[in-house]
Amino acid sequence: MNVILVGRRSGRLKQFDLRHPVTIAAAFTIVVLVVGGAFSLGMRLGARRGASVPLRELGGWSAAILQQQAQIQQMRRNFQDKVDALALRVGQMDASVIRLDALGTRLVHMANLDDREFDFGQPPPQGGSGDSPGVPAQVPSLDAMIDRVQGELASREQQLGVLENLILTRELTKQVVPAGSPVQDGWISSYYGDRPDPFTGFTEFHKGLDIAAPAGTRVEAVAAGLVTWAGPSSGYGNMVQIDHGNGLATRYCHNEKLLVSVGQLVRKGQVIALVGSTGRSTGPHLHFEVLKNGAEVNPLPYVGAVR
Repeated sequence: MNVILVGRRSGRLKQFDLRHPVTIAAAFTIVVLVVGGAFSLGMRLGARRGASVPLRELGGWSAAILQQQAQIQQMRRNFQDKVDALALRVGQMDASVIRLDALGTRLVHMANLDDREFDFGQPPPQGGSGDSPGVPAQVPSLDAMIDRVQGELASREQQLGVLENLILTRELTKQVVPAGSPVQDGWISSYYGDRPDPFTGFTEFHKGLDIAAPAGTRVEAVAAGLVTWAGPSSGYGNMVQIDHGNGLATRYCHNEKLLVSVGQLVRKGQVIALVGSTGRSTGPHLHFEVLKNGAEVNPLPYVGAVR
């Protein structure tokens, strides 16, 4: 069998005998090259088409990762906001505890309690068997715990405030109610009631206590109050009168020197005068009176024991 080929440029005819071995080998070689080239081209084209599928998937994965990262950042911000809120509430609780400690310390001193028994600088003794393993605190339950503790702190602070007011009222009452002797180094030379007048010998009603003491001895206010008189007063000589409120007043008479003036506020135990013998007096002493609603009453229950 012969195959005739016509050249495009030369137009010459070429004849091949397919039965000849050389011709058969050449034809086979040409076929192998053509098929091999076609297969190689198909592989390259297929590789290019197949590569687009992983690229699209990789882009989707990148977008998902970015979205998850944004979600994680938002979760971190939310968690930090929660931590900041809890820190603020803990700070408020700490401030409440400091106020309670200060108030408790004041109350201990005001009530004259034992500092060692009520030491607000140390936590109270506590303990337990330890048999129960307990449950770790979670954020929601932690919120509830903080709410409960804050409520208890507010309640305790209010209760201690009421107690402080009661103690202050009690102490104020002690300060304004006459109590104790106005002269620390002295002795009673004449009591309240009927007695012979030292100048006439006639019976008279003595409206106060006479406390004998050396001239210049300090005279102290037996209660806090307002000075309503400071100066000479007829037979009383140099006199100080103090109004203590609630209808109570005290008088300190026959003083050598006055150390306060009208309108002055004095505290209990403050030195207001010096013992003397001014006015109607036979010697250095203090004439002391207690007035209740404007009338003189027996000072002895207020003064207590005097040497």
